Amino acid sequence: MAEPGDPKGPSGAEPDDHDAHVGFVSPKSLAGRPRAPEPEPQPAPEAEPDLFDPPEPGPFDLSGQVTTPVARFETKRRSPAPHAAVREELARRDSVPSPATQAAPMSLYALYVLILLAVPTLGVSALVALFAVTGREGPREPMAASHFVYQRRTLWGAAIAAVLGALLVVVNIGVVVLFVLAIWVLARGAFGVLRLKNGQAVPRPRSWLF
Repeated sequence: MAEPGDPKGPSGAEPDDHDAHVGFVSPKSLAGRPRAPEPEPQPAPEAEPDLFDPPEPGPFDLSGQVTTPVARFETKRRSPAPHAAVREELARRDSVPSPATQAAPMSLYALYVLILLAVPTLGVSALVALFAVTGREGPREPMAASHFVYQRRTLWGAAIAAVLGALLVVVNIGVVVLFVLAIWVLARGAFGVLRLKNGQAVPRPRSWLF
């Protein structure tokens, strides 16, 4: 009978590995076991070609039809260059300022200031403005000329209405006339200043309203 730890049993065969049964690591368990040879892979059966769905050509397959994208170039029609005379005419028109963008004379603003101060100064500033516009020719530019006529008509109308209002004070009507005259002068002065500031002419400069 062979003792534990003998290399071989009584029959010369290798003894059983008792350590492997109880979970211990033994030299036999570390030696490994030979694996059975794996079967050789069988070649995959070739698929039958589909007559209705031909295969796509590969990157180096020249059998298929190769189409290359064609870039589309849109051609824009260029307008012919203007003639030299036309260019000069356009440049001249651009260089000439329009009547709306022309700067108004400062004298027109000064006259409007005197008209608006007529009520606080009891007509003194309006009298000064009346002397300034009397016997003097107005500007030739259409927009400035319309304002000059509008101012002169406002000052003369205010002077005549003030004289009538002063005479009618005796019969208690002059106060009403002077009150209406003050509102009329302020309204016409404000309207003219707004039109002049926007570079616009007075539409009806000879009218007694606006």
